[in-house]
Amino acid sequence: MMAMKGIDISDYQRGIDLAAIDYDFMICKATEGTSIVHTTCDPFIQKAIAMGKCWGFYHFMNKEDPIAQANYFYENCKGYFGAGIPILDYEMYGRIGTDGAKKFLDRIYELTGVRCIVYMSRSVCAEEDWSAIAPNHALWVAQYANDSATGYQDSPWLQSGGFGAWGACAIHQYTSHGRINGYGGNLDLDIAYMDAAAWAKFANPNDSIQAPVPPTDPQGSTADLAAAVMRGEYGNGDDRRNNLGSRYGEVQDLINRAASASVDDLASDVLNGVFGNGDTRRAILVDRYDEVQSRVNERANDVDIDALARAVIRGEYGDGDARRRALGSNYDAVQKRVNELLA
Repeated sequence: MMAMKGIDISDYQRGIDLAAIDYDFMICKATEGTSIVHTTCDPFIQKAIAMGKCWGFYHFMNKEDPIAQANYFYENCKGYFGAGIPILDYEMYGRIGTDGAKKFLDRIYELTGVRCIVYMSRSVCAEEDWSAIAPNHALWVAQYANDSATGYQDSPWLQSGGFGAWGACAIHQYTSHGRINGYGGNLDLDIAYMDAAAWAKFANPNDSIQAPVPPTDPQGSTADLAAAVMRGEYGNGDDRRNNLGSRYGEVQDLINRAASASVDDLASDVLNGVFGNGDTRRAILVDRYDEVQSRVNERANDVDIDALARAVIRGEYGDGDARRRALGSNYDAVQKRVNELLA
């Protein structure tokens, strides 16, 4: 039988480096009740996505209203449905009965079109009547052989005799004392009796849900993006930060420099190609453009075009766009001289 090895984690494993350990799938705690969100959930999920791993996310049920809990789970995780497997964690703390669990599960299905997997210990499978739930929801069962430390197991012990209303489990959590290379603490270790394609089917059973696409950072030079920001294309505050992604810091630094640096420093930046040319430069410098451009023009008159051209020929200014950026406003004159010297 095809199987995958995995871990389930929460805020308690906040420092874990998912790039440093071996796993096929990762499941993390997302929410609890109607007031708790685990802040590690999204970073864990984004890392799993970046690494091409399977992943799931779970809600820890308490004894609050199950519909309110389902709504809370959905509102805080709506971007995950259709990409990862949603899971209801049903444990002693939140055993409100299978009628309540069904209300939660039905509400999530109504909102998303996806059926949650249900997590519980082996004993709970038999202690409550899951016959109305098992036909539509797979089981993730917890059953441990002992409390000894262990690594991944290909065939972990599982008591025979069925799982109440379920004939088999989809995932088996077989230890809370897992030890694997790359992490110094205990981990819950699991085996999923499926491959990656089956996992994806649980997450998006009819391929009818548009799975979230990880955001991509905007393309273009720092100057081009800074000019676009100044034209209002990336919004303000958190909107700007979200829209620029990992480019935010470099772009905002350039905007701040344009607003605060001295005229002489900005003129040097212009000559080094930092602020681009034409409309791009004007958009970034805004009302400082004229004074900076005036200083640039003064300096340009003192530039030794011939010396710069010979430096270009020696390879000191690179090629293509790199050369253009390095020479800044002197590019056209220097390139013309280079062409003359090489003719």
